[in-house]
Amino acid sequence: MVSVRLLVLFLLSVSLLGSQPTQSSQQVSSPAHPAGEQSPLDPSSLSFPWSRLRLPRYIIPLHYHLFLHPNLTSLSFTGSVQIQIDVQNNTNWVVLHSKGLHISKATILDQNLAHLSDQVLPVLHNPSHEQIGIFSPRVLSSGQKYFLYIEFEAELAEGFYGFYKSTYRTSQGETRTLASTHFEPTSARMAFPCFDEPNFKANFSVRIRRSQEYISLSNMPVVKTVEVNGGLLEDQFAESVKMSTYLVAFVICDFKSVTGTTSSGVQVSIYAAPEKWQQTHYALEVAVKMLDFYEDYFNIRYPLPKQDLIAIPDFQSGAMENWGLTTYRETSLLFDPLTSSVSDKLWVTMVIGHELAHQWFGNLVTMEWWNDIWLNEGFARYMEYISVEATYPDLKVEEYLLHTCFAAVGLDSLNSSRPISSPAENPTQIKEMFDTVSYDKGACVLHMLRHFLTDEVFQSGIVRYLRKYSYKNAHNQDLWDSLANTCSEEDFISGKHCYDSGQAAKNAYLFAGEHLDLTAMMNTWTLQKGIPLVTVTRKGPRLLLRQDRFLRTVMPSDPLWSSLQKGFLWQIPLTYKTDVSGTIHRHLMTSPTDSIHIGEEASWVKVNTDMTGFYVVHYEESGWDVMTKLLRENYTALSYKDRTQLIHNAFQLVTAGHLPLNKALDLIGYLKRETHTVPLLKGLGYLEAFYHIIEKRDELDLTQNLGMYILQFFRAVIDQQTWSDSGSVSERRLRSEVLSLACHLDYPPCLERARQRFKDWLQSNGTLNPPTDVAETVFSVGAQDDHGWASLLNTYKTSLSAAQKHKILFALTSSRDSNKLQRLLDLGLEGKVIRSQDLSSLILMVARNSRGCNLAWNFVKKNWDTLVQKFQLGSFCIRNIIIGTTGQFSSQEELNEMQLFFESIKEQASQLRATQVALDNVQKNVRWVQRNLETLRSWLNEQMQ
Repeated sequence: MVSVRLLVLFLLSVSLLGSQPTQSSQQVSSPAHPAGEQSPLDPSSLSFPWSRLRLPRYIIPLHYHLFLHPNLTSLSFTGSVQIQIDVQNNTNWVVLHSKGLHISKATILDQNLAHLSDQVLPVLHNPSHEQIGIFSPRVLSSGQKYFLYIEFEAELAEGFYGFYKSTYRTSQGETRTLASTHFEPTSARMAFPCFDEPNFKANFSVRIRRSQEYISLSNMPVVKTVEVNGGLLEDQFAESVKMSTYLVAFVICDFKSVTGTTSSGVQVSIYAAPEKWQQTHYALEVAVKMLDFYEDYFNIRYPLPKQDLIAIPDFQSGAMENWGLTTYRETSLLFDPLTSSVSDKLWVTMVIGHELAHQWFGNLVTMEWWNDIWLNEGFARYMEYISVEATYPDLKVEEYLLHTCFAAVGLDSLNSSRPISSPAENPTQIKEMFDTVSYDKGACVLHMLRHFLTDEVFQSGIVRYLRKYSYKNAHNQDLWDSLANTCSEEDFISGKHCYDSGQAAKNAYLFAGEHLDLTAMMNTWTLQKGIPLVTVTRKGPRLLLRQDRFLRTVMPSDPLWSSLQKGFLWQIPLTYKTDVSGTIHRHLMTSPTDSIHIGEEASWVKVNTDMTGFYVVHYEESGWDVMTKLLRENYTALSYKDRTQLIHNAFQLVTAGHLPLNKALDLIGYLKRETHTVPLLKGLGYLEAFYHIIEKRDELDLTQNLGMYILQFFRAVIDQQTWSDSGSVSERRLRSEVLSLACHLDYPPCLERARQRFKDWLQSNGTLNPPTDVAETVFSVGAQDDHGWASLLNTYKTSLSAAQKHKILFALTSSRDSNKLQRLLDLGLEGKVIRSQDLSSLILMVARNSRGCNLAWNFVKKNWDTLVQKFQLGSFCIRNIIIGTTGQFSSQEELNEMQLFFESIKEQASQLRATQVALDNVQKNVRWVQRNLETLRSWLNEQMQ
C-alpha cells in the first residue's frame, strides 16, 4: 500500500512538471496479463494526479465520437464518448473535465482499438475543479495516439447550463418537453466528459437516439437516420469542423421550421414551437441576408453546409453562437407583426447579426483563453452595427452605437472596473468576463480603431486575422499584428499572411503625420482599466490638453484622487473640428499634457468628433459656456452625435465633480428646438433619471416640481405624438419613450388616450391590439386598477407572443400596489406563470418602481441562495440583480445596508466584481445627491417662476 502511494506521488510530480518520465515511473507499464489474472485496481489507493484548474497540456483531444440518448419522460440521459487523444508526454493518467455525470465505465484503447488493460480503469473525481482522472496501468507513450472510451449518465439539468430540460405550453394548455444545451463558457462538461477549454479544438461526430415524435438537431446536418430497438430512431450527424467544446450543441424537440438558402448555397432554417411557426419568417429573411453579408465582408466562405437558428422557451442569455446551431431566447428570434414593436424588430436583427458574426469571430478564430473573451464578444457586438447598417439601413442602427459606448463609460468610470483583457481562472471568474467591458467597451475600442485606421485598412486587417488563425486560437497581440501589417493583393490572393514582425512593431500607417506603434497604443486600451478624461483649455491660437483617468466615484478634492490617477496614461487618437473648416483634424496624444495649434480665428472647437474616440472631454474655464451658446444659437453646426456626446459628457462631469449641475442643465436648454431623436432622448433621459432617484426619497415638492418642469419643457414634443405605428424608426422610438414618460408623470391628455386604448383592447377580448409602439404605455396605464391588472395577467398566461408578454410584464410591474408587486415576485420565484428565465428582468422592473424598490431588494436578500442556485454565481443575471436592484439607492443608510448584506454572504461576494460595482454605484449616487440636490432645487425654482 505504501509503495503504491509513493509511486502515485512520484507520478504526480512528473505530471505537474511535464518532464519525461524516469525509469522509476515506467514500472507500472508491465506487459498486459492474461485475462482474469489482474485484480482490479483500488481507486482508494490512488491520489488525484493534477492540482491546477487548467488541464495539463500533454494530452490533446483530436476527435470526439459522442453518443447521447435523452429520455424526455424520465428527464435523464445516457451516453458514451470515444475521444481520440494525442499523447505528448509519457503518462499513466488522462485528466479531463466532468461535472455532475455518473461515469459507469472508462477504458483506453490503442490505435488498433485494442484495450490497453482488461480491467475496469479507476476514475478519480476532483469536484472542486470539475475534473476526473483516469488511471492506465500501462504508460501512455509520448508521440502515440489512443482512444479514451467513457460511458456515463445523468439527469437533464435544471436551470440553463449544460444539457437541460425546457418546456412550453400549447394553446390547449398541454405542457411539452424538450432538451437543449448551453455550454459557454464551462458547461460542456455537464453533458459529456471532455477537455473543456477553448484551445482544445477537435472534431465532433455526434449520434442522438430519440423517439419518433421528436427531431434532433446538432451543429452539422443529419447524414443518416436508422431505426434501433423499441422503435427508436438514431440520427447520425456529419463530422464537424475543428472547434472548441463550448460550441457543441444539440436539441431534441418537436419544433417546426422555415427554410431558405443563401446565395452561396448554405441552408438556413429557423425553428420554433409549432404554434409560433408564423413568427419565424422575419428571422429567416435576416439570417439569409446576414450570412451573405458576412461572407462578402470577411471574404471567407461560411464553412458549414447549414445554419439553424432555434428559439428555446427557457434560455438565460439573449442567444448563443453554437456553430451551425445558434440558440436564442424567443424574444431574440421571433417577430410577430401584430405585437412586436420596431424596437423588438431592431433587437431581433441585431442579435442575429451578433450570433452570425460569431461564426467567424469566436468559432472560426477563438480566443486562446477566457481572459481575451472580448476578441469574441467585442467584435460580435461591433459587427452588429456594421452588419445591420449594411443590410437594414432603415433601422438606423448607428443611432444606438453611442448608447453602447455610454454604457461602457458608465462602468469604466468606476474604480471597480477592470481591463478589457483580465485574468480569469475558475468558472465564476470566467462567467463574470461576459460583461459591459468585454461587450460594450470592446465594441467602442474597435469603433475607435476602425476610424483611426480607416474602414478599408480595418477590414483588410481583420480578414488577415481570420485567415491566419482559422480553426486556431488567438491572443490580443495576434489581432494587433494582423491590423498593423500591410499586404499586397498578390500575397493576399496566394494565401500568404505576409506577416512581418518588424513591420508589426512599427507599421506603415501614419496618423497625424506620426508613425504609429499599434501594439503600444492598443495595450493602453486593453491592458489597463478605465477611461481617459481629456481636459481642453483655449489659450489664444493654441488648445492646451491634459489627460487624467476619469472617475465618477472620487472627486479631484478627495485625498485618494492622486493615488487612483497614478500610472494611468493612454495613447489617445484625438479628433476635433472648429467653425473655421469642415475638416476633421487628428492628433495622437501620448503624454499627460499636450497642445495643438488651431489658430486665433476659431470661435469654437469640438473635440472627439462624432464620439468616435473612447474618452470624455471637459472644456475648462469658459469652454462649456461657449458650447451652450453654440447649441442655443446654431445647434446644427454640430452633428447629432456631437450634440448627444456634449450632453452625455456634461452630466458625467457633474457626477464626477468637474462641472456644476446648473451648467449642464443650461446646456440642454436648447432641446426645445432639437429635431433629432437621439440628443433629445439623451437630455430627457438625464432628467428622467434624476426624477426616479428623488421620487424614491421623501422629496415630494422637488419630485413634483421636476415632473412639472419636464412636462412643461417637452410639452410640444409630447403633444405632437400620434398613438400609432407610423413614421420612421427614429420617430417611432421617440414616440414610445416620450409617451411612456408623459403617462408616468400623470400628464392628463396622455392618460386619457391610454385609458381609451386600453378599454378598446379589453372590450375586444385582446383581439384589437394597441399600436405596438405604445402598447407598453397603454398596458401600464391599464394596470393601475384591479380589473385591468388581472386582465393583463390572464393575457400574459396565454399569449403566444414573447414580445407581447414582455410588454405586459413591464406593465404589471408598474402597479402602485405593493401587494401586486410582491405577488409578481413570488410568481417569478415559483417559475410557472412567470418563467425563471424572466425572473432577473422581473426583479429589475419591480426595483425601478418607486413602490417596489425596497420590495425587490428585500426579495433578493431573502432568496439569495435560491437565485444563485437558479442562475449560477458570476452569471450576468446575478450581476444584473445585484447592480440593478440597488442602482437607484442614494442614501448612506442604503449603502450601509448593502455593505452588511454583502458581508453576510462574504464567501460568495468576495468572488464577484459585481458587488463592488454596486457599492461604487451607490456611493456615486450618495455623493451626487449631497452635491447637487440643492442646486437642482434652486435651478427648478428659477425655471418655474
